[in-house]
Amino acid sequence: MTQDITPVLLCGGSGTRLWPLSRKSYPKQFAPITGDTSLFQSSALRLAGPGFAAPIVVTGGDFRFIVTEQMAAVELAPSAVLIEPAARNTAPAILAAALVLAEGAPDALMLVAPSDHVIPDAARFRAAVQAAAPAARAGRLVTFGIRPDRAETGYGWLELSQPPGADFAPQPQPLKRFVEKPDAAAAQAMLESGQYLWNAGIFLFSASSLIDAFAAHAPDMLAQVRAAHQGAVRDLGFTRLAPEPWDGIAEDSIDYAVMEKASNLSVVPYGGVWSDLGGWEAVWRDSGPDAAGVVTHGPASAIDCENSLLRAEDPHQQLVGLGLRDIVAVAMPDAVLVAHKDRAQDVKLAVQRLKAEGAVQAETLPRDYRPWGWFESLVVGNRFQVKRIHVHPGAALSLQSHHHRAEHWIVVEGTARVTIDDQVKLVTENQSVFIPLGAVHRMENPGKVPMVLIEVQTGSYLGEDDIIRYEDVYARGQGAKG
Repeated sequence: MTQDITPVLLCGGSGTRLWPLSRKSYPKQFAPITGDTSLFQSSALRLAGPGFAAPIVVTGGDFRFIVTEQMAAVELAPSAVLIEPAARNTAPAILAAALVLAEGAPDALMLVAPSDHVIPDAARFRAAVQAAAPAARAGRLVTFGIRPDRAETGYGWLELSQPPGADFAPQPQPLKRFVEKPDAAAAQAMLESGQYLWNAGIFLFSASSLIDAFAAHAPDMLAQVRAAHQGAVRDLGFTRLAPEPWDGIAEDSIDYAVMEKASNLSVVPYGGVWSDLGGWEAVWRDSGPDAAGVVTHGPASAIDCENSLLRAEDPHQQLVGLGLRDIVAVAMPDAVLVAHKDRAQDVKLAVQRLKAEGAVQAETLPRDYRPWGWFESLVVGNRFQVKRIHVHPGAALSLQSHHHRAEHWIVVEGTARVTIDDQVKLVTENQSVFIPLGAVHRMENPGKVPMVLIEVQTGSYLGEDDIIRYEDVYARGQGAKG
């Protein structure tokens, strides 16, 4: 019986090219950009079902609870969630997943996929993966190449040994070479030749074949990642790779570390729709513009506009474009981007400017996600702050106290179990409770539905680091938020 393929979902990115929707605190893979599910959820669902084992997810510590929450929301469970101590590009992350998989099944196939790609035809993509499986089981390192439809300079390319068939059947063939991101003239020449594909950064190989490739081409990295794997610790169901050996690993992509040096490479052409949503121009293009070239999302209206994207994320706001041509306008509750479509790839310049000015909008969303739920600031003033706090069913905040602030909680949905020093009581909708400065306190949601409360903070310092933590079911240390 053929063993199922294990997806490896890379979920540690914190790119800024879709700012202000995507930020360091909540990157694009967790946002529902093209549908009702997030890009990460769509990726997990695409690689689930017959022929696929439970996935391995590789992510950063800040995103670990988002990963498990979003997978649970689509009724999936990972076989492992690996926590990188720091981002080191794709090579160490993929190798760590291979070492985990090899512990129990060294010859098992692993399908490595970024978690922020859009592939609408899941059945066609799964068929391409199954077509690639025999080559991978034979020891080949297989990559997937996307049929290009334009002279794209933002992607790497793959040179084929022979042109793909007319129907773009997913037949493995030897890969001639990787091509770096080209200039416009080179990209046009490659497009016209019919001998090149876009490099999607999606791979299929056995765990043992990949480990052997690192042993041959990147032995130092193999030794360091192996040490991080051997020193890993279990933490609330997550696997934390050891930070000491990990800190010494050089940042490197899987392409540079081993793929471009290996001789056992194959490529499978994929002729379906694919996008990495690498910028707002890509979101506009992949969202199906109307006859005037206009895409709107949320409470957005376009009047006499052409070739433009108008996207509003807050249901309480209205974004109106009037007479716009080739414009991207994205409105968030705390930040608005307006850019010419030709400059959409330069959004990082805006993020850099905001960071230099100390603006929190550069990296942080108004909604702050926590293991127990989320909160958002509604009003901030001199010596006071008002928050909305959402606590998942059965979840609990840490037992804590504050040096500088008192808090007043008003429950507006559900029921809260509130601890204040040695007293514990239930607080239901339309009831409130006061937490004096210095009191040891905790809120919990004992119910089966979300609990929402309004918190009014008063005091001389209202920062999230004003916490003395006594007990925490999520094993966070002193000073951790929430």
